Amino acid sequence: MNPNRNELPDDLGKWEVQVRKGGLGLAVLAILWPEKLYGLEILRRLDSQAGMSIPEGTIYPLLSRLKAQGLVESEWVEAGAGHPRKYYRLTEPGRRRVREMALSWRAFAQGLERLLAPLEGDPA
Repeated sequence: MNPNRNELPDDLGKWEVQVRKGGLGLAVLAILWPEKLYGLEILRRLDSQAGMSIPEGTIYPLLSRLKAQGLVESEWVEAGAGHPRKYYRLTEPGRRRVREMALSWRAFAQGLERLLAPLEGDPA
């Protein structure tokens, strides 16, 4: 009997959080590939297109880091009704970086898929 069995769900949850954190930068850069978006739009698209429900308090520090790295730039745009919105778009270095990150991610994911393939038929 495994004495840590009751801890497994928490450990799994922590692992899932780390996996999401690791891919979040790539996800945000990829969301910005086709067009500029404001923060709430980024959050909504991450949720609707990737099933990634991210709290607002997580996205803005990430966008600030990406901006400090020169991967995104921002501008305030007056909204028709309401307050101005800060829109983010990829810079040329950001476009290069997201391509590099995507290649790296795909290679990692393909390798992991090869390792996980034998588990598909295992009912354990």
